[in-house]
Amino acid sequence: MDDWTLTPDVMSIKFPTPEEIVAQLDRYVIGQAEAKKAVAIALRNRWRRQRVIGKIREEIYPNNIILIGPTGVGKTEIARRLAGIAHAPFIKVEASRFTEVGYVGRDVESMVRDLVEISVNIVRQEMSRDVEAKARKFAEERLLDILLPVEKGRTGSEVQGGEQPVETTREKFRTLLKQGKFDDRTVELEVTRQKMPLIEVFSQAGIEEMTVALEEAFGSRLKGKRKKRKMQVKEAFRYLQNEEAEKLIDMDEVISEARKRTENSGIIFVDEIDKIAGGGAAQGPDVSREGVQRDLLPIVEGSSVMTKYGMIKTNHILFIAAGAFHNKKPSDLIPEMQGRFPIRVELSALSEEDFKRILIEPENSLIKQYGALIATEGVTLDITIDAVEMIAKIASQVNESTENIGARRLHTIMTKLLEELLYAAPNVAEKEIQITAEYVNKKLADIVSDVDMSRYIL
Repeated sequence: MDDWTLTPDVMSIKFPTPEEIVAQLDRYVIGQAEAKKAVAIALRNRWRRQRVIGKIREEIYPNNIILIGPTGVGKTEIARRLAGIAHAPFIKVEASRFTEVGYVGRDVESMVRDLVEISVNIVRQEMSRDVEAKARKFAEERLLDILLPVEKGRTGSEVQGGEQPVETTREKFRTLLKQGKFDDRTVELEVTRQKMPLIEVFSQAGIEEMTVALEEAFGSRLKGKRKKRKMQVKEAFRYLQNEEAEKLIDMDEVISEARKRTENSGIIFVDEIDKIAGGGAAQGPDVSREGVQRDLLPIVEGSSVMTKYGMIKTNHILFIAAGAFHNKKPSDLIPEMQGRFPIRVELSALSEEDFKRILIEPENSLIKQYGALIATEGVTLDITIDAVEMIAKIASQVNESTENIGARRLHTIMTKLLEELLYAAPNVAEKEIQITAEYVNKKLADIVSDVDMSRYIL
């Protein structure tokens, strides 16, 4: 499954099937089968569209998805892992951070500009790997010129007195450089000092157009100045390698490929979309929330957004929205917005059994994370199965008696449970520590039984 990639012209033949996508998501997210199935189909449909021949290909639009469910049930995690599986440009934004045009804050088009910036970085990194061998070779030659400067007017084959030819000495230096013998030596390099963009101080909206106009007007004057800086050879080698790679990469090709990937395989995850759902009020904050929806609508429907890399069409960008909808419902969104998110998936609240599985099964489970942290102190942490069951039971009880924050409750419980151990681990004499159900009960029973205390501590 590690070779799932997007090729420059069309998504790879080895692109995962919906079943394989769900299996990959199962490694990190427990339960929520319906949500996994919906996003897996949506992702596979991206691949299918790329393989359609003819004009109808442009008429196939993505079915955007709304994930509805309480906090801490896996909405954000599903979207984040989905992007990793697809190797597609992906960005997560908070709907509550945007404001209506004319107000102070970020305009909704900035999410597309950020997405294409991410895509450019992805393509640039891929092309950097392709030219890595050449870049290393050129960086090595430049570093040898610094370590062994050749006098002007003297050829490498000239020998004075008992000196060796410069070529011979250079090859010896090359061998020593590869062996790391010069790593701690200090050299002086000319580096570029980046200038901070001042435009952002004045405006968020329209920043791309202003940046492009200034670059055309002033050209190289906007580029960073060169300054001399001292650094160790190993650091200088990395800097020179990156500089040589930038010279070898065709930025026009990078931008062209990045724009293509953004338009055809980009994914925007809009979290907390329920926070911009209004209640139909004619005045007050609901008016501004509805304004954000109306600004967001053209982007979701399909429009062209100006970026510093050119116009980006959003027609085929996949939008996945998520929200808890505690006090509101999807029908509180404006009708046009509801129509642009035809697929709605409700995620279920987590049960005690789910908490138990979350603690054990995922590759990044909390028990594995805390075990790895404690291991750095030379201490082995063993949490027994009965302790896991007790932790899951407590998490479920606290969620029922206070606010239901889903799996995030496990973080607070585990932190409180292991607080003393994490504090004393560097000096503890016992190098193998076992956490049992009795230990869990002793540490947390009093807090759990006192509801008021649970609200503040757990």
